[in-house]
Amino acid sequence: MAALTALAAASGELPAAERPRALRLAIAAARDVARILADPELVSLRRAPVDLGGLVNAFRAETVEVSVAGHPCVEADPTRLRQALANLVANGLRHGTQVRIEVGESGACVVVEVVDDGPGVDPDVDVFARGVSGAGSTGLGLWLAHSIAEAHGGSLELVPGSGPGARFRLSLPSASAAG
Repeated sequence: MAALTALAAASGELPAAERPRALRLAIAAARDVARILADPELVSLRRAPVDLGGLVNAFRAETVEVSVAGHPCVEADPTRLRQALANLVANGLRHGTQVRIEVGESGACVVVEVVDDGPGVDPDVDVFARGVSGAGSTGLGLWLAHSIAEAHGGSLELVPGSGPGARFRLSLPSASAAG
């Protein structure tokens, strides 16, 4: 999300007063990516209780709708989790114009679905493979998001045939299930 904000700032879409904040967010996002790439095994998680509703509400924007049911909490590395979600949102906005983030609990898991209004995903493409890109990007975003989900004992999947656009489902053990 920070990278998207920085792009908007660079293109003049943000008011001048918001541009310094956008630049700070972009730098923070770059540091997050550098940390992840320096640790390809994703073994250095710094777990803490994370209010997932609060974390996803930070992504709320004109093009990003957020819906949170209940008070979902996970035991996770907030930096890595924010990076995974930012990559999912950025992917959705790269291929569509609107993204919806839905958060809720399902059994012992917290489920986050990121849905876009783009053209959807070719079922023959492994979108989680490292370096795979359908939009001229680095091809690391979905791979990183998938790796982060697995490092937290969760999963990230592309939900097939769920209508127009793409729907990604991130499932993580809830903090109550982990403790």
